Amino acid sequence: MNASAAKPRPGRLAGLVILVLGPLAWLMFGHGEPIPQDRGYHLFADGRSCLGIPNFGNIASNLLFLLVGLSGVRHCSLPRDGAWRSWLVFFAGVALVFLGSAWYHRAPNDDTLVWDRLPMTVAFMGLFAALLSEHLGSRLELQMETRLLAGALAIGVFSVFWWQWSGDLRIYIWVQGAPLLAVPYLIAAFPARYGRRHYLLYGVGLYALAKVAELLDHEIYAATATAISGHSVKHLLAALSVFCVLRMLQTRQSLTPVASSQ
Repeated sequence: MNASAAKPRPGRLAGLVILVLGPLAWLMFGHGEPIPQDRGYHLFADGRSCLGIPNFGNIASNLLFLLVGLSGVRHCSLPRDGAWRSWLVFFAGVALVFLGSAWYHRAPNDDTLVWDRLPMTVAFMGLFAALLSEHLGSRLELQMETRLLAGALAIGVFSVFWWQWSGDLRIYIWVQGAPLLAVPYLIAAFPARYGRRHYLLYGVGLYALAKVAELLDHEIYAATATAISGHSVKHLLAALSVFCVLRMLQTRQSLTPVASSQ
């Protein structure tokens, strides 16, 4: 087995820790103040009803999450090489985003937003656990993935209920951002144990575009002559980013030679 793949250099690990935990430390201690939920967050551009369903566009555009999430669950339902448990949780969370987001957009408010954000944190933390497990060495992947996944999920779920109780979004913001910050660094600093990692970069790029579309909700709605809102575009782009991860898993091969038995 390649030694560098089995045991990453301490400098790389230190860089990863700083990259991942540095923003959290700044949010909690450097920022100084809680980050509240924007009161205008629930005022989406497209509030039209169709077939008796309110806010139809923002609900229907979630369907792609269900399709790609179920496809990923099917792919990961049998034990495979890699962090398949974490990938399974990731895709299950993505599929549940369809239900949570549909429930939220039916009547947007802080209480229903909890059920939108919970499956999102499950997906983000499943992704995070999978990325760390597969890049920090085969020993971690085989022996510590379950504990890493459980810890990540606990932090993700806590971040939502902490926001609900305190009104402070700082931990939830970190839960969303940490996996996305980690992807480019892991690819640049750690040797590949599996191929097709460039699909992860495609996914990060599409998700970044999704966040831009979210910010331009009203502008995109006006620019498309009310055909589609920026928030609906966000859903589609975010689901496509998940599809990139699925394609990576469907087409990749192990790059780590199998150690011969002694």
